[in-house]
Amino acid sequence: MQLASCQWIREKRNIILEGATGTGKTFIACALGNKAVRENFSVRYFRLPRLFEELRVARIEGSYSKALGKIAKTDVIILDDWGLVPMSSESRRDLLEILEDRFDLRSTIIATQLPEAQWYTYIGESTIADSILDRVIHNAYRIKLKGESIRKVRHSVDGNIKEICEEEKRK
Repeated sequence: MQLASCQWIREKRNIILEGATGTGKTFIACALGNKAVRENFSVRYFRLPRLFEELRVARIEGSYSKALGKIAKTDVIILDDWGLVPMSSESRRDLLEILEDRFDLRSTIIATQLPEAQWYTYIGESTIADSILDRVIHNAYRIKLKGESIRKVRHSVDGNIKEICEEEKRK
């Protein structure tokens, strides 16, 4: 409920949502983003692999600085699928630019399956990893989600309901 107040945005804090596939990281990130929009904050959602591709294309088209500027001005960005695919050196530099532009000015939500202890390895270059993590971790709320995949549970419940309905039809 405290996060739903959006005070974390006013304080320029970050949120890290960590958990296994299907535990609700993206759902919570988007719910917080939705609440932020209703409180008149600007919000943008990115799957990290697609963001890196968009920036690569922007670099080629000559609109890289403009793309970074739009991200920098957004009150809250959601970076989903952090750690899903390996980072290139270009991606590392892009991420550092984004987080440097936002540090102590805007808020970032990171949704990841990757435990924080493995982020250095994921990012790759230790000096860039230090710089990136220093701008994210120290002022972040950390939420670790546990449990089974919501999709698995929902599928199981749907299957059970279907069985019950079929059984009732036979009666």
